[in-house]
Order: sequence, then structure tokens, then C-alpha cells
Amino acid sequence: MNIIVCIKQVPDTTEVRIDPETNTLIRSGVRCIINPFDMYAIEEGLRLKDKFEARVTVITMGPPQAEEALREAISLGADEAILVSDRLFAGSDTWATSYTLSKAIQKIKDYSLVICGKQAIDGDTAQVGPGISAHLDIPQITYVKKIEEMCFNSTENGERSESRATHSRDSYIKAERMTEEGYEIIESPLPCLITVVKEINEPRLPSLKGKMKAKSAGIKKWEAKDLDVDPDLIGLNGSPTKVVKIFTPPPRKGGQILQGDPEEVSEKLVDLLKGEIP
Repeated sequence: MNIIVCIKQVPDTTEVRIDPETNTLIRSGVRCIINPFDMYAIEEGLRLKDKFEARVTVITMGPPQAEEALREAISLGADEAILVSDRLFAGSDTWATSYTLSKAIQKIKDYSLVICGKQAIDGDTAQVGPGISAHLDIPQITYVKKIEEMCFNSTENGERSESRATHSRDSYIKAERMTEEGYEIIESPLPCLITVVKEINEPRLPSLKGKMKAKSAGIKKWEAKDLDVDPDLIGLNGSPTKVVKIFTPPPRKGGQILQGDPEEVSEKLVDLLKGEIP
């Protein structure tokens, strides 16, 4: 069983700078971290690895410096890491990013589950995970807070690994997903993509052995030429989302505190409202 975890390296700062020509984030010179929601995705992948004796492959798309995030994932327990990096991918929006990642996953071929964090803190779109699912044409369960059951039929030895030994269905996953009103229980066949929320687990810390392994681990690097991508669907030119203009909102005007007895305050408030509303 192969589990693929998609992660993203994001700026560890609230002071984001924008390139005025491309209207994209300037990442150089900014300390970066693994997207916090992706840490929960890694942890869930590792827990499933322990339970099903699975293999966890972590993949990210980004500049060469994103290799640091992959090494951190290996220090936590991931088996393999792949960096998808090429100048041709620069400026990708969520559509182009999900398309490129789906092509990388197709190159891996053998996978049962794809796990993503629910969203990235720099873009906050929550679109890449579902986009990957659409490009791969596999089911998706978003905002997962708990995996209720999972059944996996091994094609290698014909044996079945499952949460309930008496289950007779084919490979599937049953998960609890958060909604605005509460939660839903969704069942899906495998392969499937899920996006996870922070309620699903508590990420572990890397061990000393893991850190040593990460330092010498080989990181696979795939460029555009290594993937079966349409050049018109990648990078800035392949991104249908166009940012026309970016600007800093003007500072909010300070309010005023009305003082006096309730009758006086109410009269002042009415006068102010009349002045604001024509």
C-alpha cells in the first residue's frame, strides 16, 4: 500500500511581499516552513503506515529550497520524497499546481490514498487537493477529522489488511468530515484523495535517528521534461486565474467613543448615522 502526501512550503511570516510585475509572492530571503495543515497530513500518513505497513511518499512542488520541507518530512518518518521543480512551473495558480501534481502522482502510478492539508496558509483557497482529485479522476473526501475505517486489498500477496477483519467489501475508506452544521460520514472506494483538518491528530516531533536519516536521504527531483505535462497548462501561462492588481488596503479610520447619559449618546449616534447615510 502506497500513501502519497502532498505538502507545500510556505513563508513563515505575515509580512508578505509581492512582485509588482508578476503579482506573485516573493519567497526569496524569507524563512519558510511546511504548511501547518500539511503537518497533520504527514502525521496521518505515518499513522496509516504503522497500521497497514504502508509506504509513505511525500511530494511537493516548488523552488529548489523546498527540498528542506521534504527532508523534514523524511525526519518524521516518510519513506520517500519527491521535489517537482522547474522554472516552467513558476507562477502556477491552483489549477496549474493541481494539474502538475496530478501528473507527478500519475508517474508514481501505484498508490491507494492521497492526503493533503485542507488548505495552505499563504493562499487559503483549499482548491489544490480537490483539483488533484479532479485531474486524477478519483473520489475525494474533504475536511476529514477522523478516518473511521479503512480496508485495503493487497495486490502483491492477495491478503487483506483492514480495520475490521470480518469486512468483505473491496478496498475502501470511511471518514468523518467536518461541516458547518456538524459532521458527515462518507465512504469511498480506493484510490481516494482526502484533505485533513487539525482535529484529526497531533503531529509528532522528529527523532534523532530520523534527523540523521533525512540529512543523507536522496530526494528525487522531477522537472517538466520528466512529466507528461501539456506545456500550455503549466506555470503562469497555464494559469486561468489572472491577478490584475494587488494593493495594500488603506488603514482604517479610528472611531470615536460617545460619552454621556444614554439619551445623549443615542441622540449623538442618530446624528452620526444621518451624516453617514444620505
